[in-house]
Amino acid sequence: MTQQGIFNHLIEQLMALPGVGRKSAQRLAFFILKMEPEAAKNIGRAIIDVKDRLAFCKICNNITEHEICNICTSPKRDTQKVVVIEEPSTLHIIERTGEYKGLYHILLGALAPLPGSKTCAPSIDNLIERLEKGGIKEVIIATNPTIEGEATAIYLTRLIQPLGITVSRIAFGIPVGIDIEYADEVSLVKSLQGRREIDPL
Repeated sequence: MTQQGIFNHLIEQLMALPGVGRKSAQRLAFFILKMEPEAAKNIGRAIIDVKDRLAFCKICNNITEHEICNICTSPKRDTQKVVVIEEPSTLHIIERTGEYKGLYHILLGALAPLPGSKTCAPSIDNLIERLEKGGIKEVIIATNPTIEGEATAIYLTRLIQPLGITVSRIAFGIPVGIDIEYADEVSLVKSLQGRREIDPL
């Protein structure tokens, strides 16, 4: 591979990251090229470590070094409540508030509400199977206040309510269209405290 080919290959790989277009990938590639060799290698090793050593929890999809994460195995958690979120990053934001002591289920995406759009919430079936095993009394839906997040909340409510489980939706002091992971902790605490039960659909 030529020198230019090597550089272009790096650009193409960086473009696989979410939100990174060609111009951003080019800037990152030039930045990496100018880095000290050991610093650049450290980034590469960190990426390899993540893929080799981390995985998704087999119960909730949290990030873990083991089959089951420390939240799912903790005897201190309220096992009758489950917060449903879209991504693992939201879990860490909620945990930082110290307000919520229940369990989680991470969908790893959200539903696309438009006809013909790709559905991207691979863990919905796993959630329903988990709920059907019993023991969970309330599901708190904390998907993002976006079109996709709202579509997912409605869809989940229709699936969960026939199971006789209370379904609630967090209140939003969070601007519509903003992912929950960008909310400040005070707003998030108020959203959890002010959650409302969803009436049967």
